[in-house]
Amino acid sequence: MTAHPTHRLILASQSPARLGLLRQAGLAPEVIVSGVDEDKVSAPTPAELAKALAEAKASVVAARPDAGNALVVGCDSVLDLDGQPLGKPADAEEATARWKAMRGRAGVLHTGHCVYDTASGRYASAIASTVVRFGEPSDAEIAAYVASGEPLHVAGAFTLDGRSAPFIEGIDGDHGNVIGLSLPLLRRLLAELGVAITDLWADR
Repeated sequence: MTAHPTHRLILASQSPARLGLLRQAGLAPEVIVSGVDEDKVSAPTPAELAKALAEAKASVVAARPDAGNALVVGCDSVLDLDGQPLGKPADAEEATARWKAMRGRAGVLHTGHCVYDTASGRYASAIASTVVRFGEPSDAEIAAYVASGEPLHVAGAFTLDGRSAPFIEGIDGDHGNVIGLSLPLLRRLLAELGVAITDLWADR
């Protein structure tokens, strides 16, 4: 007989990449989108901004009546380039300018993580940071990539698991963190709340 997870798990994000990472790790989260207005959240540094956004998303969803007795996971990613926080570009023009500024350089992708236990009211949060080394795509390649629409939907205007993958030379750190969620960090945050990630496996 297959046991069921000992906790409900809710992902406070509409990111298919984050959902995919959790499912690949044997988890089966529900999805409840927070609706947080990211433009109204501020912090002194890109890393702190990523953490503040993750905490805001997790806490908003945790406060909902339909999130009772659950572990709510909130995440948000911000690219730090020269100390400037870069989230999703506003339009194609900004995405193009962003790529022309990033090519041949390195940035740091910060992803804030927050796990909120709605049963106890406790939460744990932290930041995972990964160095991303960008290649040097041509103007034509950048134009084609921006025309695909993909960079408008991802922090930093790039992703490791999509069309921009050939334009990224390498990373230093957690691969999953750049996609949107660090599974090792998630395990540690759950442990802070007294939960083993193996207890959340859907097929345990």
